[in-house]
Order: sequence, then C-alpha cells, then structure tokens
Amino acid sequence: MKNYIIILIPFLFFSLTTLQAQKATKEVLTKEFSVKGNCKMCKVRIENAAYIKGVKSAVWDQETHKITVIYRADKVTLEQIQSAIASKGHATETQKAVPEAYQNLPKCCQYETEKCEH
Repeated sequence: MKNYIIILIPFLFFSLTTLQAQKATKEVLTKEFSVKGNCKMCKVRIENAAYIKGVKSAVWDQETHKITVIYRADKVTLEQIQSAIASKGHATETQKAVPEAYQNLPKCCQYETEKCEH
C-alpha cells in the first residue's frame, strides 16, 4: 500500500501543476494602447482590425486615440493585435502602419496629413 501512495504523490503533484498552468494560460487580459486615427471611419476600421481570434472586445476612443482590448492570452498576443491594426493602415505604439495600407486609407483618415469631420 505504501508503494502505491509513494507512486501516486508525484503523479498528483504533476497533475495539479499542469492544471494550474493550463488555467493560467487561459487568462483574459485587458490592455490599452495608442492607435493613430482621426474619425468614426477610423474607429470602425481599427476596431474591426483588432477583432482577431482570441479578442473578446476592442474599443477605440477617438478623443484619446487609445484602444482598450480584452483578449485571451492563450489565443493571441498583444503584438499580434497591434500588427493586425497596423496592417490596415493605423500605427500603434509598437507597430508602424503598413505603407500601402496607409496610402489606401481615405484622404481624411490619413492621420499624418489632415483631420476630417466624420
């Protein structure tokens, strides 16, 4: 009987550690970062770009130029979210906008040149 207990203790410890690690990787995070944009059209584009697999919510504030994202850390990274936004022509704190995507933005959405009324 003692031998069974000695064998089971490491197995139980390993199982509990593994379960705890899996729980930690499914953590839902909320982060905020800057995204360049001008208007309501930019807001829609930025939020849609950020909404990739693993993102639960993405809300960009036109006044502060900050986006708040809620995402699952086991599905997506903050870098991937910022890269997705940059691929649509909007620069973030860590990612430059893809030049071709930026040039294809409506003129009023090209935040480096002018503001718009939308």
